[in-house]
Amino acid sequence: MKKPIEPFRIKSVEAIPYISREEREKIIKEAGYNVFLISSDKIYIDLLTDSGTSAMSDNQWAGLMHGDESYAGSRNYFHFEETIRELTGFKYIIPTHQGRVTENLLFSVIMKPGQLIPNNSHFDTTRANVEAKGGIAKDLLYPWAHEPDYEHPFKGNINLEALEALIQETGAENIPLGMITVTNNSGGGQPVAMDNIRSASEIYHKYGIPLFLDACRFAENAWFIKSRDPKYHNTSIRDIVLEMFSYADGCTMSAKKDGLVNIGGFLALNNAEWNERISNQLILIEGFPTYGGLAGRDLEAISRGLKEVVDERYLEYRIGQIAAIGEMLDGFGIPYVRPAGGHAIYIDAKRFLPHIPPHQFPAQALVAALFVEGGIRGVEIGSLMFGSADPKTGKFQAPQNELVRLAVPRRVYSYLHLEYVVQALAEIYKKRDKIKGLRLVYEAPALRHFTARLAEID
Repeated sequence: MKKPIEPFRIKSVEAIPYISREEREKIIKEAGYNVFLISSDKIYIDLLTDSGTSAMSDNQWAGLMHGDESYAGSRNYFHFEETIRELTGFKYIIPTHQGRVTENLLFSVIMKPGQLIPNNSHFDTTRANVEAKGGIAKDLLYPWAHEPDYEHPFKGNINLEALEALIQETGAENIPLGMITVTNNSGGGQPVAMDNIRSASEIYHKYGIPLFLDACRFAENAWFIKSRDPKYHNTSIRDIVLEMFSYADGCTMSAKKDGLVNIGGFLALNNAEWNERISNQLILIEGFPTYGGLAGRDLEAISRGLKEVVDERYLEYRIGQIAAIGEMLDGFGIPYVRPAGGHAIYIDAKRFLPHIPPHQFPAQALVAALFVEGGIRGVEIGSLMFGSADPKTGKFQAPQNELVRLAVPRRVYSYLHLEYVVQALAEIYKKRDKIKGLRLVYEAPALRHFTARLAEID
């Protein structure tokens, strides 16, 4: 196994707590078997998300000292704007304090109730923002993308035949824009091929529908294109990124992922009318258009992070971390979504815990067990996040897959940390028959997995 070597030195360290198993057993019960409700000082290895959990570089920290906190016209905004224009080619750059605000702004302004938004896979916040505005979020993956063991270099591709059929059936006038998420988070962190982006763009534009990329992990997607598509082996990451964005009319971005920062996002687009309407809405809820809810120092950190993230040595190491976890899991026969994705490994809880039915939330049960076993926090992407009761029959409708996402923060954990995580999973796998299903005690009307409380079923 080729172990990923960090292309950086460590200048600062943070002690991480380790509490006893007995304490963890008590904590998980008090938290209602929901690791979102556990204080971070009780977590040993935190793989809940790769969003906002990156370690910033010395260059980014130095940038914080160059923060210009002017209310309007901060010089950091113009550096931010210039950097994003160079990367994406889009004309208008609107800063926000995080990605879901860009989604909220976009769908508030351009979508009417009852309209439909196609995507390869909507992530939970994207789906929630579409539905909160009365829209319909439609996922269009190829059937084989739902098969965890199916090996495909670009498993995140949008289903082109289904996309064209949907537009013809729905009517282009009922689709204000289409989306592609790169990499495809809900689909297992899987990349989207350049040919697929280009072809989807041609379909959308044939019907006069704008295409937006959910670009949170654009650099990771570009690395997969470079490494898996022979046509791009000798193309730079920057050139691949520019080509990806050239097929789109705009993008939403949480800079808390491939921006390598702890807060921030942006909306980039070419439509002047939409830019004006969205900017006016931004002033109401986020702030002046040259800061968008962010401090000047944060804008500067994003600008510098976006330049660092396209470094090929960094990306090779970053993707190599996830591949290494997959290789270690193979050694224990632990099922996961193949091939290993970009920012996370996705454990197949349906096969890991076959004795727990979907309505008893097997992926959430595994998340809880992993915290008890090793103080490790992951996140469920399964029946708790996406399951629901049929409004007519009351029968539980489960999603196709039950996954546990272990998202690796950027530039934070070493190979030994990841090895520890796999060892904890291996211990659980040995005694998996003893893990119990869960039942809901409390759920919120939207994004229930954030605040739900559950209890074990005896």
